[in-house]
Amino acid sequence: MVGHYPYRNHRNQIRQLEMMDDRELADIGVGRSQITQAVRFGRL
Repeated sequence: MVGHYPYRNHRNQIRQLEMMDDRELADIGVGRSQITQAVRFGRL
């Protein structure tokens, strides 16, 4: 069951970023199409 926690955490981070508008995403240097990669590879 421990293996599911990192996945769940990533999904929550992705959902939070997807709720941001494009200007907020630009402020942190992430495009909408880059959200999943940014979370998965630790850019944020």
